[in-house]
Parts: sequence; structure tokens; C-alpha cells
Amino acid sequence: MNRLCIYCGSSIGSRKSYIDAATELGRLLVTCGTDLVYGGSHKGIMGVIADAVLEDGGKVIGVIPQSLMDKEVAHRGLSKLHVVKSMHERKSLMAVLSDGFIAMPGGYGTLEEIVEVLTWGQLQFHNKPCGLLNVDGYFDHLLRYLDHAAEERFLRPEHREMLLVANTPAELLDLFAHYEPPEIRKWVDVPD
Repeated sequence: MNRLCIYCGSSIGSRKSYIDAATELGRLLVTCGTDLVYGGSHKGIMGVIADAVLEDGGKVIGVIPQSLMDKEVAHRGLSKLHVVKSMHERKSLMAVLSDGFIAMPGGYGTLEEIVEVLTWGQLQFHNKPCGLLNVDGYFDHLLRYLDHAAEERFLRPEHREMLLVANTPAELLDLFAHYEPPEIRKWVDVPD
């Protein structure tokens, strides 16, 4: 993969393990020759992973809306920083620039971003891998919800399995390397 998009918190969270995982993932991206695409901030886990990639000589591409530039949260040392008009434009450009998508611990924005690109994959708008770096079980409750959605027939099991999950960056990147998108329609109750 040439470029991976990482969605993650603009806060550092309550555990050192979140920072450690972001640093490890950033360094592993450089080792693999993979560029980082992310939201362009210097704050929180976002800043940690960008700094890790840059410190190891990797390339970091940030995408940030003008409204956040105005609040002075942009990382000023990136390889490339795209300033866009809206959050919608931000997410669209990040998707176009990336060969896959990983969510790390974060809040509303992180969840919304990974679910949106996962939905696009389910609808076959792209065939790029989507995954969760489940640091210290951070996403366990979300995974239980998705299992429940599949049990209740709102989500096909094949689409539930599209979301790759691992506890370490190396394991997740290995899953990405072997990802094959499902060739099945989205709708559960409509005959194929």
C-alpha cells in the first residue's frame, strides 16, 4: 500500500498505550514505505502519529478544513497539507488519496469517518480495506454492536467481516496485505 489513512483522536486519551500504538504504527508505516494520510492536526493522537512518521523520515499528507486552520490546530511540519472548505471535502479527499483506512482510539469524528468509508466499501464504491486498531480493547463495545447488527439481519456476515480488527499495528497491516473485498450485494432480504 502506498498510502494509508489513519483516523484517530485529536486528544491523547487516558492511556499511554494509545500514544505508544500511534508511535508504533507511524514507525511501521515508514518501515513499509507507506505514506500517512490523516486529518492534518498537531493535537492528540493525530499529532503523535504524524510526528512518528516524520521523525523516521516518512511522508505525511494532512487534509484539514479552513475552519480548523483558523483555530490554529494544523500541523506545520507536514510533507503536504491540503486546506479544504468543509469536513465533507476533507473526508472525500482523504478517501481519494488513500489505499486503506485505519481507525485508532478517538471520539465522534473517528467513529463517523471509519463508518462512512466502511459503508462506501459495503456499497462497492471502493474495495479498499478498513480496520480498527483495537488498542487495549478500545473498540470492543463497537464490535459487539456490529455483531448484534449482523445477528438481527441489518448487516450481512460478509460485510461484518469487512472490518478488519487487530490489537497491534503489525497484525493489522498483515490483515490489510491479505484483504479481499466481498463480492456480495448490500441488501440482506433481497435475493441475489
